[in-house]
Amino acid sequence: MARRLAGEGARLVTPSRAEMDLASPASVASWLGAFREPVDVLVNNAGFNKLAGSGEVSPADFAATLQVNLMAPLQLSAGLAERMKEKRWGRIVNVSSIWSLVARERRASYAAAKAGLNGLTRALAVELGPYGINVNAVAPGYIDTELTRKNNSPAEIEAIERSIPLGRLGLAEEVASMVAFLCSAESSYLTGQTLVVDGGYTCR
Repeated sequence: MARRLAGEGARLVTPSRAEMDLASPASVASWLGAFREPVDVLVNNAGFNKLAGSGEVSPADFAATLQVNLMAPLQLSAGLAERMKEKRWGRIVNVSSIWSLVARERRASYAAAKAGLNGLTRALAVELGPYGINVNAVAPGYIDTELTRKNNSPAEIEAIERSIPLGRLGLAEEVASMVAFLCSAESSYLTGQTLVVDGGYTCR
């Protein structure tokens, strides 16, 4: 996503985990307090997905999943939207997941957090729309990433590919293309939506 946006002329701010730890509300607040630059676009692209059945999820792990996937995007959106309001133009894109819409075992915490992110997207769209700020979410399906291959065996990957109408995992570049569109002036009348990029997986 960063490469795609940079290629289109965006000047990026991509804080490292040492600069802003999304697992820590205090760290996010500290970064926001020190950041002074104007902002046109915010992409909330972070994920924490510790697989566990509903009876195995500890309160600490559930809270950590909500913090990274839901609370940090809320903190950043609320903080950086103030810069966008001054210009009366802005774009916020939240990276959600197909697991906010359909279910699979051992993803209760992640599914709850990402479903919450979809709801947050709609709420922010209503709240920030009068200031010319569009808020949308992208819900990727199975994308060929380190996290996907960590959470699925090679045999499971093959089975997943067979279950996708397009017959393959998605590419990170394909998700980046959708994000770039939502960050652009081309998406001027699109807000409050969760756009699914999954090769048709959720159609079955």
